[in-house]
Amino acid sequence: MIWMTILLAGLVTFYLRYSFIGHSQRIQTPEWFRHALRFVPAAVLSALVCKALVYYGGTLQMTPSNERLLAAMVAAGVAWRTKNVLWTTVTGMLALWVLQALGL
Repeated sequence: MIWMTILLAGLVTFYLRYSFIGHSQRIQTPEWFRHALRFVPAAVLSALVCKALVYYGGTLQMTPSNERLLAAMVAAGVAWRTKNVLWTTVTGMLALWVLQALGL
């Protein structure tokens, strides 16, 4: 029964996504709407990442003792200066590991 539920959920999810993509040629959308759609992935990713940064253990932690927030600030600085995803990721992870090892 659980496999049928998973299969049915997968088929429904596939149909919902395919129906939008498959019929996109027939739907005329205004230019401003297509322009706005380009920002959706970045907005969704930002919402997911920001929540993981400031909520820890079910509470809001906007304090300097939040090592995740400090590491994200370091990574944001590197991203701003280098515009390189690899350097940003590596620097952010190194900053997080160092801050966690220091126990700040």
